[in-house]
Amino acid sequence: MKLTEQTRSISRENGLRDRNWVVIDASERALGRVASRAASLLRGKTRPDFTPHQDTGDFVVIINAAKVKLTGGKTVGKIYYRHTGWPGGIRTTSAGKLLDNKPEKLLEMAVRGMLPKNRLGHQMFNKLKVYRGAEHPHLAQKPSLVTV
Repeated sequence: MKLTEQTRSISRENGLRDRNWVVIDASERALGRVASRAASLLRGKTRPDFTPHQDTGDFVVIINAAKVKLTGGKTVGKIYYRHTGWPGGIRTTSAGKLLDNKPEKLLEMAVRGMLPKNRLGHQMFNKLKVYRGAEHPHLAQKPSLVTV
């Protein structure tokens, strides 16, 4: 059966209409567990109307990013690399240093690595909001709390 333009737009509209807001509390939780749960919710894999080629996932708010745990020796052993574009311009940062200075960036990088590497993944990533403390400005959307 061939899908017509009308049925395609109806399924997309249903996916866009039923978006929920979800809060994940990252305090005393492992970084990978929080990131994988957030990626699954952003992608929409927990929903019965999941479609791989559409963005039907929920909005995800992660609070208490500064209190996330790194297990094992990852605080000194896990290294993040970036390059400035100049010769000899490679820069390294340990996960522990990143957790102290920019814990939001640490969680964002972990979730971004678990999303698709295309336009759809970028669109999903824009629905992620990460905050260092327990306060966030999304109370008007009435988010529900999800356990990890």
